[in-house]
Amino acid sequence: MTAPLTPDNEPSEEPQNPWAAPATGSSADLPAHPPSGADDPPFGREMRDAAVIALALAVSGALLGVLWAWLAPHIPLVADTRNVYLKNTEGEEAIGADGTFLLLSLGFGLVSGAVVFLFRRRGGIPLVVALVVGGLLGAVLGWQLGMTLGPTDDVVAHAKQVGTGVTFDGPLRLQAMGVLLGWPVGAMVAQLALTGLFGPRDPEPEMFAAHWPDPHEQRPPGV
Repeated sequence: MTAPLTPDNEPSEEPQNPWAAPATGSSADLPAHPPSGADDPPFGREMRDAAVIALALAVSGALLGVLWAWLAPHIPLVADTRNVYLKNTEGEEAIGADGTFLLLSLGFGLVSGAVVFLFRRRGGIPLVVALVVGGLLGAVLGWQLGMTLGPTDDVVAHAKQVGTGVTFDGPLRLQAMGVLLGWPVGAMVAQLALTGLFGPRDPEPEMFAAHWPDPHEQRPPGV
C-alpha cells in the first residue's frame, strides 16, 4: 500500500516544531511599549535638579542647628579660683547632646527623602548623590551653627564672668562625629522605602503562554 503523492503544483509543507521559539515577526507585530528609558529626562536636567536638591538640603541645615542648640541638654560646669570642673561627674548631658543631634538628623533625613520623592519619583543616580551630599552638608552646617548659637567655648572667660562657685553651661559639642551621617542615612532609607513601595514600575514582560503548545494537540510523529 503506497501513500498518496503530493501534487507538484502545491508547495511541500514541513511539519512545524511546536517547541521551537516563535519566529521574529515584522515591526508591526512588536509590542507597542517604548523602550525602557525613552521618556527619561535628559542627563543635564537630572544634574541640575540634583544640584538644586543638594543646595536646598545644605541650606536647611541651618534649621537643624537652631533646633539642636535649643533642644540639646547643656553641660553644667562650676569653677573655683583656679580650675573649672564638671558639676556632675556622672552626668550624661554630653551623650544627650549627641543623641539629640542624631535624632534630629534622622528626622530631617526622612522628611527630606520623602519630599524629594514626591517631586522626583523616577529617582536616579544623580538624585541619590544629591541626597547624600546635601544631607551631609546640611548636618555639618547644623553642627557648626549649633555650636555657635550655644554657650561660648571660652570656658575660662565665662567662668570669670559668672564668678566662683556659680554654675554655668559648658559649650555645645559633638563627642561622636559619626552622628553627622544621620541625615544622609535617613534620606536614603526614606528614598529606598518609598521607591520600593510607590515608585514607577517597569512594563510587565510579554506573556509567552500563547506560544506553548497544547498538550492535547496531536503532533507529527518524530517531533
